[in-house]
Amino acid sequence: MIPAHALSLLPAQPDELCNPARCALLIYDMQVGIVDQVPEGRQVLENVQHLLAAARDQGFPIFFTRHFFLPPRMAGIGQLRRSMIWQRQHDPSQLKPMLAHGSAEFQLVPELEPHADEVIVDKIAMSAFEGTFLNVALRDAHIDSFIIAGIALEVGIEPTVRHALDLNYMPILASDACGARTTELKRRSLDTLSQTGEVRILSTAETITSMAAGASER
Repeated sequence: MIPAHALSLLPAQPDELCNPARCALLIYDMQVGIVDQVPEGRQVLENVQHLLAAARDQGFPIFFTRHFFLPPRMAGIGQLRRSMIWQRQHDPSQLKPMLAHGSAEFQLVPELEPHADEVIVDKIAMSAFEGTFLNVALRDAHIDSFIIAGIALEVGIEPTVRHALDLNYMPILASDACGARTTELKRRSLDTLSQTGEVRILSTAETITSMAAGASER
């Protein structure tokens, strides 16, 4: 028999997930050196701004992620390999510092300046949960769902969402507030994430509507 407390917490509709008592907004890698790397970067930024404004208005917990690379001298095999692929280099000695922690390109775009009561999570892995405090912070606040938006869908958002499912979160992906390198890569990621039915995929407008409805249920 399924415990009664589990049944009472089981959400059926996006409005039930999008409640600031249980749901956070996670803005993924909207950094100066990343946003303009995708053709739709500026449109994604506009939609992310709408989500951020709605989250602030409705009192949702807000987290930002920032990606950086370790200096080549300090990087291990996996980090060096990734840097070589991204920089299209066959000789690791020719690698240049990339998205260095504290650099101008590492910073969040100025349009998304975090407030004092919002959290920045810095990472060197693609999943926002790997090697960071994000899972502990969400669990400690009794958050079991999150809305995710940012760049890039096929590189980091999809791994984050898949990792979140293994951690038993209930993710909501704002599809038009997520950017990808190509339209085909974006379509492929959205198709694969939608296959199991565990990931809610909504437009920015639908997400904001659900956020307002969920906040009214507090």
